[in-house]
Amino acid sequence: MWLFNQPPREILKERHQFDPSDAWLEHLQKSSVNIGASGSFVSEDGLLISNHHVGSSSLQKLSTKEKNYLRDGFYARTEAEELKCDDLEINVLQSIEDVSARVNEAVPKGADAETAFAARRKVIADIEKESLDKTGLKSEVVTLWQGGTYHLYRYKRYTDVRIVFAPEQQAAFFGGDPDNFEFPRFDFDICLFRAYENGKPAKTTNYLKFSPTGPRDGELVFVSGHPGRTSRLLTMAELENVRDQGLPYSLASLKRREVLLGNWSERSDENARRARQYFFGVQNSRKALNGFLAGLLNPDLMNAKATAEKDFKAQLAGKPEFADALAAYGKIAEATKALSKDQARYALLEQGAGFDSAAFRIARTLLRAGDERPKPNGERLEEYSDANKASMELGLFSPAPIYTDLEILTLSDSLTFFATQLGGDNPLVQKVLAGKSPHARAVELIQDTKVRDVAFRKKLYEGGANAVSAANDPMIELAKLIDPEARALRKTYEDQNEVKHQAHAAIARAANAVLGTGGSRYPDATGTLRLAFGTVKGYTEDDGQAVPAFTTIAGLYDRSKTMNNRPPFDLPASWEAGRKHLNLKTPFNFVSTCDIIGGNSGSPVVNRAGEFVGIIFDGNLQSLAWEYAFDDKQGRATSVDSAAIIEGLDKVYHAKELVRELLDGKRSEK
Repeated sequence: MWLFNQPPREILKERHQFDPSDAWLEHLQKSSVNIGASGSFVSEDGLLISNHHVGSSSLQKLSTKEKNYLRDGFYARTEAEELKCDDLEINVLQSIEDVSARVNEAVPKGADAETAFAARRKVIADIEKESLDKTGLKSEVVTLWQGGTYHLYRYKRYTDVRIVFAPEQQAAFFGGDPDNFEFPRFDFDICLFRAYENGKPAKTTNYLKFSPTGPRDGELVFVSGHPGRTSRLLTMAELENVRDQGLPYSLASLKRREVLLGNWSERSDENARRARQYFFGVQNSRKALNGFLAGLLNPDLMNAKATAEKDFKAQLAGKPEFADALAAYGKIAEATKALSKDQARYALLEQGAGFDSAAFRIARTLLRAGDERPKPNGERLEEYSDANKASMELGLFSPAPIYTDLEILTLSDSLTFFATQLGGDNPLVQKVLAGKSPHARAVELIQDTKVRDVAFRKKLYEGGANAVSAANDPMIELAKLIDPEARALRKTYEDQNEVKHQAHAAIARAANAVLGTGGSRYPDATGTLRLAFGTVKGYTEDDGQAVPAFTTIAGLYDRSKTMNNRPPFDLPASWEAGRKHLNLKTPFNFVSTCDIIGGNSGSPVVNRAGEFVGIIFDGNLQSLAWEYAFDDKQGRATSVDSAAIIEGLDKVYHAKELVRELLDGKRSEK
C-alpha cells in the first residue's frame, strides 16, 4: 500500500521491468476518487465507477416501498433521469505536502500527553484551515508511520453526485453471505455515478481509458484506492490486546445485531428493504472480523511478528540514539493496558454502541456542534474543525429517510446491551432508562424526538448551544445526560493514545533510520489514496485444489444450476433473459496478488498502460489476515473484469449509450 509520492520504483524495475513516470502516477492519482470507499473517473464527462455495495446506501435512501432501486436496479437513459444523492460527496486528491517539521516543532519537548495532544491538534487544525482558506480545497493532515510523518492532502470536492446505473442487488451480490470472501465468484458488483459542477456534468480531464478485453493471466496490474486501515505496525502488546479483548467484544456485538436484524427482516419484505443495507454491513463486518481473529490465532503469523519485533530490538540495542525507541515498547504496553480497562465503556458511551440510532447520532452532533463551535478552531473536537465542517453539515442535513420502527428496534436492543454491560443498578443506566424497560424507553425517545425533521435540525444548528439546550428534545437530553462521562472517556482515550502516538513515532524514526523508507517500505493504511501492485494469479488451497485466476459468465449459470437456483444463488430475470445473447466465455471475476483491505472496494485495477481492466470488490478469506501482515501465497484481491462489465451492460441491460461512453471516454453527442 504505497504512497503516491513515494512509489516503489526500484521494486517495480527489479521484479517487472516497469518504471511508472511521474505523469503516469499523477494521471492515476487524479482519476481516482474517494466516495466513502474507492472509485475512479472513466469519462471526461464526470462518469465514475465504484461498487454496487458502495452505492447501495444511496440506492436504499432513494428507494421507496413502490420503487426499490436497491433490489431492482436502476438505469438513467438520459441526463435528466440521473438520481441525485443528497448526502454523498466525492474527493479527488490534488496534492501532497510534507508538513512534519511544522507539526513536530509545535509540540513542546518533554510535554506531558495532554499538553502534547492539545498542541498537535491545534497546529494540525491551523494547517488545515490555512490550506482551505488559501486554496479552497478540502485539506487534511494525515498521520503516517503512527506519528513519524505528517502529510497535508488537498482534495477537490464534488457534492453533486448522481446515480447513472446500478444492477439488481442479486446480480451484484450473487451468492450472498455464503460466497462473501470466497472464490470462485460471479458478481456484477458495479455502480456508475456522475459528478456535477454548477448543475452540469463535471469536465474531468483525468479519467481512465476503459479496456474492453480486461487483463491476462500473469499480467502486472495496479490498484489505486483508499484502504481504510491496517494494523501491520502494531507491537505484540497491541496485537495480543486486539486478539484477546478487542475483536471478541466486537464480534459478540456484531453477532447480536445480526440475529436481531435477520429476524426482523424475515417478518416482511418492507422490513427487509429498510434494514437491508445495515444488515449487509453487519454480516460483512462479522465475517471480516472473524478473518482478522483467525489471523491473530494463527501461530505462524504471531510467531513471525514476535520474531520480527525481537530482531528489530536487537538491532537497536546498545545504540544510545535509539534508546527512546527501545523504551517505547514498554510505554505502548502500559498505555494499551490502561486503555483496555475502559474499552467497553468507551465503546458504549463515546462510540455510541449503547445507543444505536440515527436519531441519537443526530442529537449528539447537534449538542456537540453547539458546544464546540464557539471554541477556537484548534481546540475543538476534530470532527467539528473548520476543515471538516462542510462534510459534517452535509451528513447532518441529509434528507435520507429514518424509519421509526427500525430505530425502535435497534435502540431498544442497544439499550438492553448497555444495561447488561454496566449492570441494571448502575446509576447512569437508571438515569438513561428513566424507570422504564429498554423497549419502552426506546419507544418514548424515538416517538417524541423531533431530530428526524431536517428543518428542526437546521434551526437548532444555526441557533447554537442556547437553541439546542432550549429545545428540550428527549433525544438531545439523552445525549446531554451521557456526554460528561463520554467526553471524559474520550479524554482518557486521547491521552493514552498520545503516549502510544509518541512511542510509535520513536519506533518509526528508528525503523526508518535502520530499514529505510521511501520506495522500500510503506506506512499502515490511513483511509487515504495508496498504490498497490501485483499479478493476476490463481492459487492452491490447503487441500491441494487449484483455483484458477478467472471465472467466466458461463460459470455464473453453472453455479446457479448447481445450487438449484435457490436464494442467494438465484438469477435476476434480466440475466435469465440475456443468457442467449451473452458470450459465455467472457471473463467475469478474477483474482490478483494486489494488496487490499476494507476501503479498497471500488478501486480501479489498471494495467501498465493505465487502462481500466477491472474493479476491486472483495478479497478471499485468506486475504483477511492482511490486516496484520501481507502474504500472497493464498491471499487474493477479487475484481470484476472490465470485459464482463461491457458485456453485461450491452447484452443484459441494453445500456448501449453507457457502453459507448465507457469505450469512447465521453458522452456521445446527439
